[in-house]
Amino acid sequence: MEMKSYQGGMMKHVLMSLGLVSFLWTGPGLRAQTAELIHQSANPEPTAAYRWLDILLETSAREVDKVGARPTILARSMAIVETAMYDAWAAYDAKAVGTRYGDQLRRPEKERTQKNKEIAIAYAAYRTLLNIYADDQEWVREQMKKMGYDPDNNSSDRTKPEGIGNVVASAVLQYRHHDGANQLGDEPGSSGKPYSDYTYYRSVNKPDALQNPTLWMPIAFKNKEGKNFSPNFLTAHWYRVKPFALESASQFRSPPPPEWGSKLLEKEIAECAEINANLSLEQKAVVEFMRDGPRSTGQSGHWLRFAQDVSRRDKNDLDKDVKMFFAVANVVHDTFVSSWDTKRFYDTSRPYHWVRQQYAKKQLVAWKGPGQGFGKIPGEKWHPYSPDGFVTPPFPGYVSGHATASAGAARILEFITGSEKFGAVAIRQAGELTEENFTTAQMQARDGKPAKDVPASKEVRLALPTFMATAEMAATSRMWGGYHIRTDNEQGLIMGKKIADYTWPKYQAYFEGKALVAH
Repeated sequence: MEMKSYQGGMMKHVLMSLGLVSFLWTGPGLRAQTAELIHQSANPEPTAAYRWLDILLETSAREVDKVGARPTILARSMAIVETAMYDAWAAYDAKAVGTRYGDQLRRPEKERTQKNKEIAIAYAAYRTLLNIYADDQEWVREQMKKMGYDPDNNSSDRTKPEGIGNVVASAVLQYRHHDGANQLGDEPGSSGKPYSDYTYYRSVNKPDALQNPTLWMPIAFKNKEGKNFSPNFLTAHWYRVKPFALESASQFRSPPPPEWGSKLLEKEIAECAEINANLSLEQKAVVEFMRDGPRSTGQSGHWLRFAQDVSRRDKNDLDKDVKMFFAVANVVHDTFVSSWDTKRFYDTSRPYHWVRQQYAKKQLVAWKGPGQGFGKIPGEKWHPYSPDGFVTPPFPGYVSGHATASAGAARILEFITGSEKFGAVAIRQAGELTEENFTTAQMQARDGKPAKDVPASKEVRLALPTFMATAEMAATSRMWGGYHIRTDNEQGLIMGKKIADYTWPKYQAYFEGKALVAH
């Protein structure tokens, strides 16, 4: 029987146990009745920091178009740009200190003008973007020109805002070029390709040879030509990347996950399969909203977009935007370094393989594919709610990077704004990434029969009442989509909160001029 809402049976239990009914239930389904703050709407008066963040996000999306989504790399890239922007701004603040030069670049009070701050920020953003997105330099140059600045001004004069921007960008880049990410492809043991693994990771399991069901196995994707390929563990070396404010990548390593054969893992696999067999239109919209789409900017970009919502809501000035974007970008970078340490340490599999193994030689009700709705399929054919071009993320499951990053960013936004309230609404089209060319009746079909009790419109309005509720939505979407079991998400949320709680005083120290910076 088609599930029309989240009431009744196991689905209600799932939602209530995760605290989701309270923040998603806004009338029939998930449909919000009012739209006070529309997610990602236009800003009529953006600050310079906001405008440069737009450029950063678009540059990142352009890269994803070319090479695919790499969430760890995206998070680091955004943290670098936002850190350089913060350091440039700090030179023109009365008390804030930068991350590389401390207070050494502080300009006299008479020079601390809005214009000088904007110029310094522009050059800091521009120089870091040129370096990180080297394949898109012409486009980046065009953006600099459109912003009204000379892209060929290479001044290092520390008495001028152009010089300040260039100097801090150089310092941040120099600090990060050998931070373990292998941006330059020159780490011993690497292939020479930027960001390639140099730690010799090899999966125990192979697509055609299962050795240990608990452990991760590469998954077959289809490329644009329709050919299969099985990517290896993406950025398997990321546990060696230097965090921004943590002491080490392993500082908040999660406890051991459930192993194959345990009652807990069996239960969580069954839960994931049950949800997959009953996805509503609203749930599908949540899954795709949090997956972030083909031009994804990763969880870093997603939460920076949420930060932009806050900027519009609160009518932030430049100073507030700079500090907020800096803190959000860096906490997400730290959550990815930390979650990748746990992923590498435990190397666990995902529902894609676990459901197929648990239900091998059995029939189960499941999502049958785009436009086919739900019905019985062989267990070996089970598939997450996603297109063949992106079946499930190509790295181990435990812990969820989505959950960790989202909880960390949500907590930082609570600290920055002094409130847990968010109040945004995201307007989505159910199935727009996976079932774009199908009607709602086809999407929600049962046993080959089109659904009769669904609305014709695919529009879904998702309420985001608090920051942490939004983080919990991101985490739960991963179970709904079939990418993670519950433990992956719950432990990711715990880790993200711990990271934000630990690091927030360090951001405050930078803002208040109390941070000790080694020159």
